[in-house]
Amino acid sequence: MADWLADKGIDHIRGAPRHPQTQGKIERWHQTLKNRILLENYYLPGAIEEAIATLIDAYNHHRYHESLGNLTPADVYHGWAETILQRRWEIKATTIEKRRLLHRQNAA
Repeated sequence: MADWLADKGIDHIRGAPRHPQTQGKIERWHQTLKNRILLENYYLPGAIEEAIATLIDAYNHHRYHESLGNLTPADVYHGWAETILQRRWEIKATTIEKRRLLHRQNAA
C-alpha cells in the first residue's frame, strides 16, 4: 500500500485519535455509523453487518455530499464529476431559457 501511495504522490499522514482538527471527517463518520446502528435491534447473525453494508452503500452511492459539489463519492471516484456537473449546467441553462420564453409570452 505504501508503494501505491508513493506512486500516486500521496503522503501518509498520521494524526492523533479523537483530534477534530486532523480526524474530523472520519470521527464524524464513525459517530454517524454508530448512531444509525444503535437505532435498531439486531437479532439474526449477520444482520448488523448487512445494516452497515447498506449504510456504506447509501453514503457512497446515493447520498449527495455538499463538499463534493452535490455529487456522491462514487461519482467523484469514478471520474464522472465533470460529466454530471456539465449535464446539470445544460439542464439549468435550458430551464432558464424556457422560463424566459414563457415570461415573454405571458408579458406580451
